[in-house]
Amino acid sequence: MEENKSVLIEFFGDYPLIRILDFLVENRGLDYSKTELCRSANTSWGSLFGLWEKLVRLGIVKETRRFGKTKLYKLNEKSAFVQKLMALELELIKFYAELDTEGKTKKTAIASALKA
Repeated sequence: MEENKSVLIEFFGDYPLIRILDFLVENRGLDYSKTELCRSANTSWGSLFGLWEKLVRLGIVKETRRFGKTKLYKLNEKSAFVQKLMALELELIKFYAELDTEGKTKKTAIASALKA
């Protein structure tokens, strides 16, 4: 696994939705404006705009506070989806840690895991 990629991005791929989810999970408990979220998740405003309704509708993000016209959002840790996503991240961390201890390459181990 590359050092700079998180387990969610490594497993699911480097896509805007995955980068946003990954950033929110890694920084849970903190709130961000949409602009900060774009910058921090390395995602374009257009990508975030296209995904935002889905993130709100599924209860993945929630508004935490406002000042002026700025709204801040954070990960909704009470959401069943978010809880499962965080559990999946933990399982992926364990999976990749086992790969390291067994000396397997990521590509070989994932291919064999998918065949099982």
